[in-house]
Amino acid sequence: MAKKSVIARELKRARIVEKYAELRKSLKEAGDYDALDKLPRNSNPIRKHNRCQLTGRPKGYMRDFGICRVMFRKMALEGKIPGVRKGSW
Repeated sequence: MAKKSVIARELKRARIVEKYAELRKSLKEAGDYDALDKLPRNSNPIRKHNRCQLTGRPKGYMRDFGICRVMFRKMALEGKIPGVRKGSW
């Protein structure tokens, strides 16, 4: 499990990105790059990093489910993810 401070940092980034999204969009359309420079760094959506919602793990993230591969496998085997079955051929 990731440290709580790292998870909190990512949540803070997500809130900041959401807060400045409209302003960033209007400044980009206007071509006002000086004003864009003055916005907080973390308001850029590129700085967000996908993390597992359950553990905060940064690697092995599956976008379709929002969790890492480890938790996906565990939950799938327990039958907690609807429509997912173990493959066999």
